Amino acid sequence: MNYVSVENLTKSYGIKILFENVSFHINEGDKIAIVAKNGSGKSTLLKILMGKEIADSGTVNINKDIQVVLFDQEIDYDPNLTVDQFMMTLDSEPIQALKNYHKSLHSTDNAFIEKALAEMEVHKAWDLENEMKQILSQLKITNLEAKMDTLSGGQIKRVALAKLLTETRAEHRHTLLIMDEPTNHLDVEMVEWLENYLNKAKITLLLVTHDRYFLDSVCDIIWEMEDNNLYVHNGSYAVYLENKMIREENLNATIDKANNLYRKELEWMRRQPKARTTKSKSRIDAFYETEKVAKTDTRKQGLELDFEMKRLGKKILELKHIDKSFGDKVLLKDFSYQFQRGEKIGIIGKNGVGKSTLLNIIQGFEKADKGEIETGETISFGYFSQKGLQYKEDERVIDFIKEIAEFYPLANGKSLSASQFLRLFLFDDQTQYSPISKLSGGEKRRLHLMYILYQNPNFLIFDEPTNDLDLPTLTVLENFLQQFQGSLIIVSHDRYFMDRIVDHILAFEGNGKIKDFVGNFSEYREAKSREEALEKSTASKTETVKENTPITNNSQSNNSKKRKLTFKEQRELEAIEKEMPELEEQRSKILGLLNNETDYEKVAKFSADLETVSEQLENHEMRWLELQEILGEA
Repeated sequence: MNYVSVENLTKSYGIKILFENVSFHINEGDKIAIVAKNGSGKSTLLKILMGKEIADSGTVNINKDIQVVLFDQEIDYDPNLTVDQFMMTLDSEPIQALKNYHKSLHSTDNAFIEKALAEMEVHKAWDLENEMKQILSQLKITNLEAKMDTLSGGQIKRVALAKLLTETRAEHRHTLLIMDEPTNHLDVEMVEWLENYLNKAKITLLLVTHDRYFLDSVCDIIWEMEDNNLYVHNGSYAVYLENKMIREENLNATIDKANNLYRKELEWMRRQPKARTTKSKSRIDAFYETEKVAKTDTRKQGLELDFEMKRLGKKILELKHIDKSFGDKVLLKDFSYQFQRGEKIGIIGKNGVGKSTLLNIIQGFEKADKGEIETGETISFGYFSQKGLQYKEDERVIDFIKEIAEFYPLANGKSLSASQFLRLFLFDDQTQYSPISKLSGGEKRRLHLMYILYQNPNFLIFDEPTNDLDLPTLTVLENFLQQFQGSLIIVSHDRYFMDRIVDHILAFEGNGKIKDFVGNFSEYREAKSREEALEKSTASKTETVKENTPITNNSQSNNSKKRKLTFKEQRELEAIEKEMPELEEQRSKILGLLNNETDYEKVAKFSADLETVSEQLENHEMRWLELQEILGEA
């Protein structure tokens, strides 16, 4: 069933063309992700589909039998409503049936009661309220009586997300769900729950997201918006990257040919008299077309930068026995850590466990209840927070950056101009000379990031840097940070980003407990999953032993001993203890290869190998526990 058909759609703002003559179709069951840099028109395209914006030209045909639902960055709500009341403002027949049913519970009008019960049956709304509460619970919204104006920005977004998911669940019509950055303000557990929910739901989805693991898990079609065009890629994120590379290589070959032809045609044009004949007009027109192709700029600013970073001394940063609480809530308890030069640390944990508080304590924005902080004299912090950029409305982008310095120093004695550094972070010449107030929300976020990096700090602190950044910018940022020689702390829920950048994890597990783990995010998650599985298995077996052990007197108990291992079991234990370190080493090697590989076929092979080795290791660990229990040492 066709949901949406778009033909030759064009939209521009002033002289800036967002997209031109793009055509596409959305069919039932499609799960599509849009990839583009900020300012390319992603959000505008979504608003046109919703009827909130008008295109300059082209046609948009939406099937009359479907409903289109948008989860937007900006949430409209009445601050005086409770969470429960906000959820019940849904404009759908099942929700209306549910509201009438609640009214009927306090009514003596038999006709109204019978009608309300009939509506509940017709619209299959009996389980709707429970489903609504389950969705809210998964998104960590438990106080349904809280007023909307008492919630944080992240909580408001999660309530709005719950409302939208309830709406798509409540309606039994065909639904096109449009989501703009749904994973912002969600912790990892919520993101993974949403992934699973969208995978199982029988919906048609159009999605804008910067979360590449989420994109890969949920979507099977990628729309790439670039150079005013829309390119369709069927498959994973890796397929999109490969197709993009092939397209750019073909374009570069076309440009090389056009350059050769352009030189020849230019010589011919220069030889022509001013009064050109009609016969040569077609050749003149062809010349201008060739010139346009020849002058196409395909450079993606993938510069290899050798930074001249401010010198780091021997002392970097040391935290000694830090405590921090708010009332009865313990965030940090006797936390100590000595940061090393060049260390890239990822901080993870649920919302509200103290991650941002630690960043504030490190920089002196908040005081610890107890403990000591020693900061090296040469340390220059660069802090990218969630508060946003401070700027003058009429100030131009280029002037804003030049206020810091005209040039960015490189280690080879050379430098980049402010304009070149802006191009590195995908600000073209036209945008550089535009007022900051004209930038999109994502472009302002990108400029804020660039503003921090351009000050050339040697200790970077990033608090959720990936929110509202587009994928092209994230790729540039990742390349920048991989070359960065200073120290780095990142708080982020973006699993892909963390896997590419960090080599050390501080995991906030609640009640002041912080786990120190050497490795990237996925390695930490795998280790934690194995640990939880072992704990669960041990607890289960202990419970079974308790249930099956008869009550005896002390003398009987003392005479009751566990049997010794058989010869075969002893040999098995020795083999397991020898093989487990080998499997651990093998697994680490595969992870290293996987993290540095971009070829899709090799990634698939390494992933399969990793799954096999991890399964073998888990089986060995489980069997080792069983044998240790027999020995009475478990």
